[in-house]
Amino acid sequence: MDKVAQIDIMRGVRLTAVRAGRFKTGFLSMTLLAPHTRKTASLNAVLPYVLRRGTARMPDSESIAAALDGMYGARIEPSIRKKGEVTMPGFWADFPDDAFLPEKTHILSGVTALMGELLLSPATKGGRLRGDFVESERQNLLDDIAAEINDKRSYASLKLVESMFRGESYGLSKLGTASDAARITVATLTRHYKELLATAPMEVFYCGAAEPESVAALVRQALSPLPRAPELVIPRTLNVTAVPSGPVKRVTERMDVTQGRLVMGFRLGKAMEDPDIAALNVFNAAFGGSVTGKLFANVRERLGLCYYAGSVIDRHKGALFVSAGIDFDRAGEVEAEILRQLDDLAAGRIDSRELEGARRAVISSVYSALDDPGGLESLYLDRAVTDESLRPEDLAAAAAGVSAEAIAGIAGSAVLSAVFFLTAEDEDA
Repeated sequence: MDKVAQIDIMRGVRLTAVRAGRFKTGFLSMTLLAPHTRKTASLNAVLPYVLRRGTARMPDSESIAAALDGMYGARIEPSIRKKGEVTMPGFWADFPDDAFLPEKTHILSGVTALMGELLLSPATKGGRLRGDFVESERQNLLDDIAAEINDKRSYASLKLVESMFRGESYGLSKLGTASDAARITVATLTRHYKELLATAPMEVFYCGAAEPESVAALVRQALSPLPRAPELVIPRTLNVTAVPSGPVKRVTERMDVTQGRLVMGFRLGKAMEDPDIAALNVFNAAFGGSVTGKLFANVRERLGLCYYAGSVIDRHKGALFVSAGIDFDRAGEVEAEILRQLDDLAAGRIDSRELEGARRAVISSVYSALDDPGGLESLYLDRAVTDESLRPEDLAAAAAGVSAEAIAGIAGSAVLSAVFFLTAEDEDA
């Protein structure tokens, strides 16, 4: 079993180190945690990409690329993620593990130092982030926001979340909005960067063959210049247990598409008052999160009502989302059948084969993540956001014992809140 250690590096900075000698590559990430708000979403989305362009010592991408080439082709990439109402700008790296390289090779120390340098010592001009970097990455962000419409399946899900959580920061894309991105300036981004460094907690994750204590020493040295304000801003994700009253929100959008996209959003209500993470995962697999789930087996395969159908739970928000690719004239029929399958689960109509298939799907997904450093990092970041203490191995073990009654309880608590339908421009299509 892997050796896992969590070490406080400094105030508001925690290292999770997984010592696993089975990988030939090491993995390291440094992730800031901040509230996801309309004011800061686009700033957070663009910031790591600006920082990755250059440092005070290596003022351009070519210099950084040369340094990484000298580390056996290590990679350091910017990232922006959102979990619930927590946004996560940062960097991740993968690199050849020192244990599999010639003696006295120290790639881990070089990567750690360079990542700290990218974060804390950016290229500047006149005390501000470089204007050419900011302008270039601001335009890239605007292009990415505009491109969200190109993947119709993802776009429909974004529009459903926007409609269902209108007025809440959760409804905002991790990239923010085009109007907010267009207003980014050197001054506003520099000011936000300094404030974020001083006030945001940081999660550092490492997976590789090195001892956790030696990794902690390298991280502590790399982050030693990190400023810390007297009060840190601890972001929290709002797990909504109350189910809003009123009619289901329905939005239909017409576009030049060849396939309809139906997305349904549910609040999980009572199931999130004291959430059982293993049971939530097994419920989702039994409903639509696996090929043995009811949506795939019945709505798609047996009845042939859709081209695809699946579900996902955001346990950070207490929401269930179902998406399906359908013919334009079958929206009502497909929606009714999805609700019927959910009612079946709520009534306990799940046979032993379906239950075991759902359990196995969850267990398999957990162990797949354990075999991927990036997947492991995501699991531990989930824990950081929700203050969960369940280890991945514990989650897999708990999933094996989830009962049909537990699944029925979660299904029975789900209340349809919003529906988004993307259909053809021509009503007669």
